[in-house]
Amino acid sequence: MLVFIDDSGDPGFKFEKGSSRYFIVLILIFDDELEAEKTAVAIKELRRDLGFPDNVEFKFHKSSKDVRTKFLQAVNPFKFRVRALVVDKTLIRSQELQTNKNSFYGYAIKTGLKYTGGSVLNAKIRIDGSGDRIFRKSFLSYLRRQLNSREQRIMKNCRLVDSKGNVLVQMADMIAGSVRRFYDEDKPDHKMYKAIIKKHIEDEWQFK
Repeated sequence: MLVFIDDSGDPGFKFEKGSSRYFIVLILIFDDELEAEKTAVAIKELRRDLGFPDNVEFKFHKSSKDVRTKFLQAVNPFKFRVRALVVDKTLIRSQELQTNKNSFYGYAIKTGLKYTGGSVLNAKIRIDGSGDRIFRKSFLSYLRRQLNSREQRIMKNCRLVDSKGNVLVQMADMIAGSVRRFYDEDKPDHKMYKAIIKKHIEDEWQFK
């Protein structure tokens, strides 16, 4: 099982200064590594068809409506599953989560992976990640402690990867953006993108 994780929104709580209300954790699951490879090839072919250089990264917030649509249509025929954790940050009461972005981010990723009803098990997990080395190391240790036990092993291994070099992490970004856009009801295209890949959405959990 291969799992790619990205998020959409920001972990901040300064709503009056532009922090997003919703934070999405997107879990993209491939049960077959060959299917993941085929999907990656299709994304690279789309990049060429669009006339983009090979080093261009697909990012939802940087893409036009046309590119978003073509991307989702290009990956739609393949076999993958999507789980989304939707956090309405206005409902979060914990001072630690409100004031420590790393704590909030780690908690959200852990929650999205832990409560899947057995849908994610013994997975190779790849997360879009940057940040300082100390945070990266402590974050991965935190996930191992929280996700693996004698009774259940959710994570086989986990790595933080640079999304620029991984088109499947880019795919997680594009789908995460599509899910979050659905909650921006003032945007005319808010229903458009999620509808394309709706059949792949296994769970969309509104965390409260």
